[in-house]
Amino acid sequence: MIPKRIGILIPSTNTSVEADFKWVTSKAVTAHSERLAIPDGAMTPAFLDQMNQDLAAKVASVASASMDLIAYACTSGSFYRGPAWDEQVHALVQRTAHLPCVTTSTAVMDAFQALDIQRISVITPYPQWTNDKLAAYYGQQGMDVLGVHGDVRAAAQGHRAINDQDPDEIIQFALDHFDRDAQALFCSCTAWRAAECVTALEAALGVPVITSNQATIWAALRQLDMLHAAQPLGRLFTRSAVC
Repeated sequence: MIPKRIGILIPSTNTSVEADFKWVTSKAVTAHSERLAIPDGAMTPAFLDQMNQDLAAKVASVASASMDLIAYACTSGSFYRGPAWDEQVHALVQRTAHLPCVTTSTAVMDAFQALDIQRISVITPYPQWTNDKLAAYYGQQGMDVLGVHGDVRAAAQGHRAINDQDPDEIIQFALDHFDRDAQALFCSCTAWRAAECVTALEAALGVPVITSNQATIWAALRQLDMLHAAQPLGRLFTRSAVC
C-alpha cells in the first residue's frame, strides 16, 4: 500500500516538527519537509515576511514529490498578518499545487472547536509583540483568551534555542502560568517540544492541552481520513474522535 504523504513547510531552524510527525504518525503516513529560510536576529514582522517570501516556490518543490496534503507548520508565521493570511496561504497552496492544505493557526482553532473550547490559557516562547498578535488573532476568531504568557528567557535565547528547551522546563512554566478558569491550555510554537508535555500537563491540569505540532498533525490526518493510523496524543485525539 502506498502511504499517504504530507508535505510540511517549516522554518529552516525548526527541528521539532519532523520529530513530532514521525512520533505520532505510523508507516501509513509519511512526512516530507521543505524548509523556509529565516534570517538571524529578533522575530519581527519583517523577519516573518522574509521567511514567507519564497512560499510559492517551496510549495511547488515539496508538492513535486507526489504529496496528498501540504501542512504549513509555523504558528506565528500563519497568524501574524491576521485571519486573512491563513486564507491566503490556503489559496496559494491550492493554486500552486492543487492540494488540500492545513496551517497551524487554523488547525489550533479547529482543535478548540472540536473540543467545544471557548476559554483558553496560552503559553509561548515568543517576544511580547508576537504574544499580542496571537491574542488578537484568536480573539478575532471568537476565543476568550484569558492570558498569553511568554517565557521571557526562552524568547531571549533566540529561535534556534527554542528547539532545545527541555520539556520539563515547559511543563513547569505551564504549571506556573496556567489561568485556572481556562477550559484548555494552548502551548504555541512549532519549534517548542511541547507535544512531549501533553500527557503530563493534561494529568496535572485536568483540561485538554493543545500544542502547535499536535494540532497540525491532527488536522492533517483528519483531512486525509487517517486519524486511525496515529499514535493518539492527548484528549484532542481521543475525545474529538467520538465527537
